[in-house]
Amino acid sequence: MRKIFVTGIGTDVGKTIVSSILVEALKADYWKPVQSGTFYSTDSGTVRKLISNDISVIHPEAYSLKEHKSPHEAAANENIRIDPDKIVLPASSNKTLVIEGAGGVMVPLNEIYFIIDLIKKFEAEVVIVIQNYLGSINHSLLTIDVLKQHGIKVIGLVFNGSPHEPSQNIIMNYSGLPCIARIVKEDRMDKNVILKYKKDFENI
Repeated sequence: MRKIFVTGIGTDVGKTIVSSILVEALKADYWKPVQSGTFYSTDSGTVRKLISNDISVIHPEAYSLKEHKSPHEAAANENIRIDPDKIVLPASSNKTLVIEGAGGVMVPLNEIYFIIDLIKKFEAEVVIVIQNYLGSINHSLLTIDVLKQHGIKVIGLVFNGSPHEPSQNIIMNYSGLPCIARIVKEDRMDKNVILKYKKDFENI
């Protein structure tokens, strides 16, 4: 099974939207291993609402935490310690599984284990979601460099939100990574928007 891990340069940069497009484009299964902030909503629920195909399976989270905080803190506040050994790939007959991370690659799951360790454990390829803001160049290049230092294959970059060519050019020139897609700010995010972008992801 091919495993594509969707990470971002930070939190709330568009990972769930990109995951939804990947799931739709590849007719892949979806899995969010660790979800925090379930008091408000879940990313699994969002993906379920946004995809149109009836092939993809949305697998349940290994850890589902109420508070919208870093997973290690949200877990501690519920007297839980996240155990990586209990985060096991779901059984699936699908050829592709899209895995959505929590925040960026150096987000801690406990005091010694980070999202990047989960990527390595699953031997997954990575798609990086980038949103423009002051500091996003630095966050993007640090994310790219740490993934490369750990020998993790990066498929490419997805730029999400208001375009900013000077930032995008610096990131792409430095990294040498391809741009998979540019997703612009939409008035409303629904199934039609996901379908509009899926062609950009069908051949990754």
